[in-house]
Amino acid sequence: MAGFSTVPALLPVLQSAWHLTASEAGILGGSYFAGYILTVSWFSVLTDRVDARKIFTLGACLSGAGSLGFAILAQGFWSACLCQAVAGAGLAGTYMPGLRTLTDRVPTTHQSRFIAFYTSTFGIGTSLSYAASGWIAAQWGWPAAFLNAGIQPLLAGILVWAGVGSRTPPPHPHRSMLRAQWQAMQDSRVRFYVWGYAAHCWELFGFRAWVVAMLTYAGTQGHLPVSAATLAALINLVGIPASIFGNEAATRGNRQRHIFRVMVISGGLAWLSGGVAAYPLVLILVLPFYFWSVMADSAALTAGLVASAPSHSRGAALAVYSFAGFGGGLMAPISAGWILGQCGGQESPWAWLLAWGSLGVWGLVHALLNRYSVQQ
Repeated sequence: MAGFSTVPALLPVLQSAWHLTASEAGILGGSYFAGYILTVSWFSVLTDRVDARKIFTLGACLSGAGSLGFAILAQGFWSACLCQAVAGAGLAGTYMPGLRTLTDRVPTTHQSRFIAFYTSTFGIGTSLSYAASGWIAAQWGWPAAFLNAGIQPLLAGILVWAGVGSRTPPPHPHRSMLRAQWQAMQDSRVRFYVWGYAAHCWELFGFRAWVVAMLTYAGTQGHLPVSAATLAALINLVGIPASIFGNEAATRGNRQRHIFRVMVISGGLAWLSGGVAAYPLVLILVLPFYFWSVMADSAALTAGLVASAPSHSRGAALAVYSFAGFGGGLMAPISAGWILGQCGGQESPWAWLLAWGSLGVWGLVHALLNRYSVQQ
C-alpha cells in the first residue's frame, strides 16, 4: 500500500509544479482507480482458477512499476495519469487476490475476524503512505517519495511468494468470467454488499484523495498544529480500530442493520465536515469522527460478501464487488474536483461544503433504499 496515498499526499505540490486545475487534479487522483477497475474483474475471477498467491505477486510487480515510472518518467498530467493507472492495476492484483489468498487458508469460522484484520492493514498502509510521502518529499523532493512507493510493493511480492505455501483451487463450473459475475449478482445478499461497497468506496476514496488539499485550505484560514499530510496520516489511523470494532459489532448483531446505521451517520458527518472546512481547529476535531464512521462498515461489508458467496465462485463475487467499489473510488475524486471547480474553487468554503457533502450522498441513498429490508 506504500504508493496508494502518494499522489493525494503530494497533490498540492504536483498541482503547483504542473499547473493542474482542480478538475485535472481530480482526474489524476481518479486514474489510479481507472487502472484498478479495468483489471480487477480479470484478476479477481482468475483466483477461482489459479492460486491467488500468483496473482498477488504479479500485482505487486505492477504496483512497483507504476510508482517507479511516476518517479522516473512522469513529466506532466498525461504521463502521470498513465503511471497511476499502472499502479492502480497493481492494487487490483494485490488487494482482493490477497484477501482470497488469506481466506483460502483459514477456517470458515475464523474468516470474519481475519478479514477485519486484513482490511485494517489497508488503513495502516494508506496512513504510512501519507506520512512517508509527505516527509520524504519535504526532504528530497517528490520523485524520491515515488521511488520509495515503488520499491516496497516489490518487497511485498517477494515476502508473499516466499512465505505463503502454494494451493490448488477447488473445481469450479466451466463458464466465462462475465457469466460468473452475472450469476453472482443474482443473489440479493451479494447485491446488498456490492452496492454498499460502491457507496462506501465513493466516500472513502473521495476522502483520501482530497483530505490533504482540504486541510491545506483550512491551514490558510488559521493555524494547523502539524502539516496537512501528517494530519491526514493520523486521521487515517483512526480507520484501523474502526474497521475491526465495526466488524465485531456487525458479527454480534444484524450485519445489514449495522451497515445501515453507519451509513446514515457518516452521510451526516460528511456535510458537517464540509461545513467547518474554514475552521481548522474544529475541522481536525470533526474529521477523525467522520473517518471512523466511514470505516466502521468496511470490514463488515467485505466479511458479509465473503460469507454470502459460495467458495467455488467467491472470486467472481469479489470481482463484481471490487469493480463496483473502486468504480466509486474512480468517480468520487473526479466528482469532488468538478464540484470544487464549478462552485468557487479550492479557496471557497461553499465549494468545500458541497464537495465534501457529496462524499456521503450515496451512502445515504443506499441506506434509504434498503431501510425496510434491514429491519427484517
